[in-house]
Amino acid sequence: MSVPLLPPEAEALRGKPRHGENVVQRAGRVVRRAIASSPAAETVAVTEAAYAIQQPVTSGRQISVSSIRGGAGKSTVAALLALTYAHYRSDPVLAVEADPALGTLPHRLGAREVRWSGSDLAQIVDPAMLITDLTGYLLPFPGGGWLLPGSQGAIGTRLDIETYRVVMTSLRRYFATTVVDCETLPAEVARTALVTTQARVLVSPATPEGVVATRAVLDWVGGVHPGILPTTVVVVSHAAPDTGLDLRRAAEHLGIGGAVVLPLPYDRHLAAGGAIRTDLLGERTLQAAARIAAEVMNRAVSRTPDRRRTGAGAPAAAPGTPAPTSSGAPASPGTSTTPGVPTPPPGPMPPTARPVPTARPAPAAPPAPAALPVPSVPPVPSAPPALPSPAVPTAYGSPSGPGMHAPGPPR
Repeated sequence: MSVPLLPPEAEALRGKPRHGENVVQRAGRVVRRAIASSPAAETVAVTEAAYAIQQPVTSGRQISVSSIRGGAGKSTVAALLALTYAHYRSDPVLAVEADPALGTLPHRLGAREVRWSGSDLAQIVDPAMLITDLTGYLLPFPGGGWLLPGSQGAIGTRLDIETYRVVMTSLRRYFATTVVDCETLPAEVARTALVTTQARVLVSPATPEGVVATRAVLDWVGGVHPGILPTTVVVVSHAAPDTGLDLRRAAEHLGIGGAVVLPLPYDRHLAAGGAIRTDLLGERTLQAAARIAAEVMNRAVSRTPDRRRTGAGAPAAAPGTPAPTSSGAPASPGTSTTPGVPTPPPGPMPPTARPVPTARPAPAAPPAPAALPVPSVPPVPSAPPALPSPAVPTAYGSPSGPGMHAPGPPR
């Protein structure tokens, strides 16, 4: 039985959806783009983000989204990631609500009613099920993605660890990308998702207090497992137009340990709540969402974000930088990438070169001994003509012999 997310009388409380930018901001952006914009730079940024988001994955990538406290924008960031991946990727995308206590992820993804939850699906999921059978228990959201709610809006509903593990391990082979909206840290499900997903997003309020609390969480995460921080993306979410936060210093404070820090600007459409409509989001919000999704996917695909790119897409080395060797490390002074040709060490040449001593003449080689006469060999009589060999059956059952060709493998 389906349960509506909002009662009918609550629909009257919601006003008309607003655009993320006001009229003045949109007009100013159009003028700046017409006068002093760089279409080439914008195209490069969009292309790089799309390439990172669309990169192939060998197995299902699961991304957890959490925060230190409620109201930080955790469900909003999870919904933006799910919508962005569903828009750019052609393979199935799933959004899982692992915060069942009146979570807002179904509202943000436009769901109006809920029938099945994660606890219900954990009891009926079977390895023999096809994805077409599984999607009957899920809710579609714009872009072609699927949503698994955490509850039916009941207060006090909890998601135990065993149910979470059954759901996540069972659905991983069906969906290439899964975004998990977790509970706030350090709840039990959030801690489990922290160490079992391939990448994690930690949402921090754009306030000094929020940055300090998020820094404490990062220190705790680094103590749990040092390899988690390089695959963590910290999103500084702005809930107001001007919070007075110095983003540069906040990024320096939160980026210790390998985590990358990215901002999510204030957007009137996001601040109003309700379903997210990408056509009403501001331009800066769309760009920030694509950049966050690309950065998260890079860390979900590889646990070494600073991996070196090789091949045609590798960036050119800076002037004066030694060329890398076959092992990927820069060549040391005095070596060369060409075998047998040494490269002089860097530094100024001496003002005067020492005289090079003349080489001594090599001694003359002794005369070769005279060749001995080779005795003549009597001619070998010619062999009698060979008789035609009988046909020999090949491995595929066809004869092979003179005038016959062995067939190739079956197509």
